[in-house]
Amino acid sequence: MIHDEATARAMLVQTKYTEQLLRIPHVVGVAIGLRQRGGEYTAEVCLVVLVDQKLPVSELDSNDLIPHELDGVPVDVQEIGQPQAYS
Repeated sequence: MIHDEATARAMLVQTKYTEQLLRIPHVVGVAIGLRQRGGEYTAEVCLVVLVDQKLPVSELDSNDLIPHELDGVPVDVQEIGQPQAYS
């Protein structure tokens, strides 16, 4: 169940942009979550873009930059390494 407007808006943005974001190198997932600042979670709902590795902006092509927000929803890039499936 959606409990607030920020989460509902983030879900719409996730649906709209997931395919586009997954085409960017190093992006391995897109989720709804809480923004991290200084390694700590905040109460701010955001679109979380999961990457296997964060790179300096200087090493990225301008087409591969992930925006700070999409349609007014903040975007937080979080490094998770390479996802592994276990059976």
